[in-house]
Amino acid sequence: MTSARTYDSVVLVKQVPDTHNISGEVMKDDGTINRSALPAIFNPEDLNALEMALEVKERYGGQVTVMTMGPAMAAEVLREALYRGADKVVLLSDRRFAGADTLATSYTLKYAIEKLGHFDFVFCGRQAIDGDTAQVGPQTAEKLGIPQITYAEQIVNIEGDTVVAQRAFPLGKEWVKCSLPCLLTVVASANRPRPASIRKKVENKLAATAFEEKALLGKWPEFETEEKLDAYLAARNLKIPVWTADDLGVDASRLGLNGSPTQVYKVNFVVLETLESKQIPANAEGIAALMQELVKEYIVG
Repeated sequence: MTSARTYDSVVLVKQVPDTHNISGEVMKDDGTINRSALPAIFNPEDLNALEMALEVKERYGGQVTVMTMGPAMAAEVLREALYRGADKVVLLSDRRFAGADTLATSYTLKYAIEKLGHFDFVFCGRQAIDGDTAQVGPQTAEKLGIPQITYAEQIVNIEGDTVVAQRAFPLGKEWVKCSLPCLLTVVASANRPRPASIRKKVENKLAATAFEEKALLGKWPEFETEEKLDAYLAARNLKIPVWTADDLGVDASRLGLNGSPTQVYKVNFVVLETLESKQIPANAEGIAALMQELVKEYIVG
């Protein structure tokens, strides 16, 4: 049974460096990643979180607002979110946010979510591939003072102010009931994120932050002036809002590197190579011989 009310969702996403190409050489002296040295992508599990929010919207109604914190180039993941069906997007961008660990990031996100106003759900990926901490979601929920469902794989039902969700673990699944508003961290097995819609790409191809409007003017000379371009974007809701620390009214000492007690000391690039291999017969004798060798080498037992 479904509820007659609608549900508004906030989705926290991140533009991350493609860590398939990471090495010690891309780390800066302060322990942060030199992001310009790596290609940037939409954090994979954040796409699963966005898909879950869009499914809630399609099933129950409501709006989906996508938010990211990062430099000007992070607006690209916001456009990707619009192409997939998000209703609104917000970029949190300020030099004072740079170098934030999970504590400083969740502090900023808490104030940004509250600035948005009403919400029923906050969705985010289980973890980002550039940090692998899985801490930002839970820490944000704690700061907001709302319950959380981690490792969410499916929303079974929403009725009134209650959601029933399925959680996924290596050894099984769990069904939990939670009051709203709540935050969910979403796992990769939750769904198959939809591709960008061609229609929405056409509608939102000029979506831009204030940082990007001058570049757009160069690409689309028919607008003639910045004023005409600005009026065109505003009339079609294509201006991506950018919020700074001043807009959020946060304590600057708790932002970025200044507010981050955790810093990366060193990154090693590890390559696992198979130097030799052994075939094990697929029978009882082969398995017994393998176990005997593993015990002998102190690997098991």
